[in-house]
Amino acid sequence: MMWKSRKTPRRSVVAAALLTALAVPQIPAAAAAAPAPAVAAAASGYAEAGSPTRLPAPTGREPVGTKTLRLVDTSRPDPWKPAAGNRELMVTLWYPARHQGDLNAPYMSKQLSKAWLGKEDLAGVRTNATVGARPAGRARPLVVLSPGFGMSRASLTGLGEELASRGYAVAAVDHTYEAPVEFPGGRVETGEIGRKPDLSEVVPNRSKDIRFLLDQLTGPRSPLAVDARRIAVAGHSVGGASAVQVLHDDPRVDAAVNLDGNLFGELTGGVRKPVLLMGAQRGALAEPKANWEQTWKQLTGWKRWLDVPEGGHMTFTDAPWLADRFGLPEGTPPGDVKMGYGTLHGPRSTALTRAYVGAFLDRHLRGTPSPLLDRPSPAYPEVTFLKK
Repeated sequence: MMWKSRKTPRRSVVAAALLTALAVPQIPAAAAAAPAPAVAAAASGYAEAGSPTRLPAPTGREPVGTKTLRLVDTSRPDPWKPAAGNRELMVTLWYPARHQGDLNAPYMSKQLSKAWLGKEDLAGVRTNATVGARPAGRARPLVVLSPGFGMSRASLTGLGEELASRGYAVAAVDHTYEAPVEFPGGRVETGEIGRKPDLSEVVPNRSKDIRFLLDQLTGPRSPLAVDARRIAVAGHSVGGASAVQVLHDDPRVDAAVNLDGNLFGELTGGVRKPVLLMGAQRGALAEPKANWEQTWKQLTGWKRWLDVPEGGHMTFTDAPWLADRFGLPEGTPPGDVKMGYGTLHGPRSTALTRAYVGAFLDRHLRGTPSPLLDRPSPAYPEVTFLKK
């Protein structure tokens, strides 16, 4: 069955939320320089005033290392820019490391921040992962992360670091020409397919990107020791749709997480493996609700549909934390704020995303059950069960 791309209110939210998500520092200089309120700093793990801004620390026990990879798929030309030659991808790896060092990676480079924002603000945000740290020991379950359309893989850094601290090998991929991507040497490739693409074409191409990445990470020259018998794909927005598509397309993938992404793609024969659908306001918004209801009957394995009524489309990314730290751009329409962010702040958005995605992966890649996936939890009253 094919779900065609439609012009929907949700689509306009994606575009508007993108502008606020990674453009949050675009506010008056005086406001940007003001320190975050003490209560927000304490709740979210912000750095002390005067020190570099740091993403919320992961909660797992293992130190986290990080590397970047440039990969070239010589089996196919780039679908969006054939003149560029073979399909070229950039990937960030997060993984359990032997030791925690003091050289933590920036959220993104000055050059890429400038491509996104016209300024270098995001390069001043530090992550919690040590650049180039040696991986720790044994093969680990693998989780691939795919960002929303027009967004950077950096938008899933908080989730990637969290999963690595819990013992997973994690790889976040940029889908070239959908958004600005920086390659070695400082070359930046920008978007080529516009703000209103046919997502029924984007999703199959992303599936090919991810399957190629799996080839590299499970092959003999992999930069990480991964357990090829335990693989999941998770993504935000169209990245979530792509995660379900890859679960359908590739027998190596065992489970998928879709974070608020409408489904566009071929799911002929349905999907018999575990799927977590976690959305925001999907119990109330007619079109997004209908999209997942139509999808629901195609999912014939273990499945859950969770909703965050107070959340927004960007809740499952780093965007709420960045918005808490820097503020939203002046003139952002109130409706866009509600649809994009809801009323949840960064600390709760970060906590619930980590908790439920982690519980799902632990259950289906490690065989460790969690009551979070069986019933509503008083620890996370923001999360409701719509279907199970």
